[in-house]
Amino acid sequence: MIELPKPIADYVEANAQLDVDGMLKPFAANAVILDNGKRFEGHAEVRTLLEEAVVGAKAIFTPDTVRHENDQVVVEGPAHGDFPGSPRRFTYGFTLENDAIKTLEITL
Repeated sequence: MIELPKPIADYVEANAQLDVDGMLKPFAANAVILDNGKRFEGHAEVRTLLEEAVVGAKAIFTPDTVRHENDQVVVEGPAHGDFPGSPRRFTYGFTLENDAIKTLEITL
């Protein structure tokens, strides 16, 4: 098991249960997610993204590497679920602030 900062570990653990409230909890109120070129800002938009793209597709991210790059915690690993090409490797670039996820950039 790789060592992840607490907010990221909490997100990954909630994602494994497909628990939207649990996944949302580690995000700052004004958090931004950049997913596939689309921008989601604030808890309401982030919740919608998580409900549709994660829970809707039963997408579970299993990180297997972590590194610190500039101000980001970069986490990589496969995600599997009901989506084209599953499983696929994703890169999640997290920026943390005050023990919360401030931004998350998701790339393939």
